[in-house]
Amino acid sequence: MEEIATVLERLRGSTFRRRFHLKPRERDYLETRGRAAVNTHAREFIARRLAPAEPPHDGRQTPWRGHPVFVAQHATATCCRSCLARWHGIEPGRVMSDDEQARVVEVIMAWLTHEAPQASEQGSAPQQGALPF
Repeated sequence: MEEIATVLERLRGSTFRRRFHLKPRERDYLETRGRAAVNTHAREFIARRLAPAEPPHDGRQTPWRGHPVFVAQHATATCCRSCLARWHGIEPGRVMSDDEQARVVEVIMAWLTHEAPQASEQGSAPQQGALPF
């Protein structure tokens, strides 16, 4: 399997893929919630929206903005089954394996780390029960 750094470099060669960047709102979400929480969201999004053999609305299931994972999915060609097939060799028409899903999440998280290296693992949101002053 191709190294993630190699995949990201190949994607940066695409005029379409390299135009995606986090907007301030999405960057703030990532920095506040942290990479661990966003990683959990990515796993859930992939399992629900991409992993089925025939995802509902395939090709249109990933919003263009509103969550850092959505932007990363378009930047990394992990937004629909046809992009997964073309860029990552994951053929459509069958359920994605757990390893394939994990790999997709790794690619997304690597892109997010490159895009927002200052985002910490746990984020900067106040802990539950912590006073805001």
